[in-house]
Amino acid sequence: MLWDIDHTLIDVAGLSREIYGAVFRDLIGRPVAQFPDMAGRTDRSIITALLDINGVPRTDDLVETFAEALAKGFEDRRHEFTVRGRELAGGRAALAALAARPDVIQSVLTGNMKPIAICKLTEFGLHDHIDFEIGAYGLDGLERSALVRLARERAQAKFQETFDEHSTVLIGDTPRDVRAGHEGGARVVAVATGRSDAAALRAAGAELVLPDLTDTEAVIRSVLAVGDG
Repeated sequence: MLWDIDHTLIDVAGLSREIYGAVFRDLIGRPVAQFPDMAGRTDRSIITALLDINGVPRTDDLVETFAEALAKGFEDRRHEFTVRGRELAGGRAALAALAARPDVIQSVLTGNMKPIAICKLTEFGLHDHIDFEIGAYGLDGLERSALVRLARERAQAKFQETFDEHSTVLIGDTPRDVRAGHEGGARVVAVATGRSDAAALRAAGAELVLPDLTDTEAVIRSVLAVGDG
């Protein structure tokens, strides 16, 4: 199964936007005039949109340089995650309960690039039950649906098992997560812990919607029910 990170397991309280803004200012030499919608997007997509919407000529080298500076920016400010941000209720217990099951493998499907994903979850102490080798991350592609397929391929290569749309479950908090799961070959348990309410997540087509992760047994039942198809 694949976990989204931001607003599903943790909330870093606006730090991401601040760090993006600081990197933009340092590299481009002026403040950000406008931010794109960042919810449910990959870091590669956000960087691309941020440069475009602010009239900065975009090159592959600039995108890569921005990504490297972004990773460093998060690492430099990781001590702020738990001071200003918070882990969302129930996530830690859900991770532990699912890890205790021999029929569940947990990784991440996140818009964060890999160093940032590891940095965030490690700082909150939520990394122990995550197999980071088989996840997919924000520099792996512009669209999250491609990341779902990539995560399945990585899991199949590592474990020599088939992970199809019946055995792959994504937990996320945005309609983009839901669409990505379905387009990439996964079923989706959505949680209304971000900006999207339960109605919006149902309208996007999530197989099941939970208000949050606080009911551990409900989380497990939902993952198993959706995975069984």
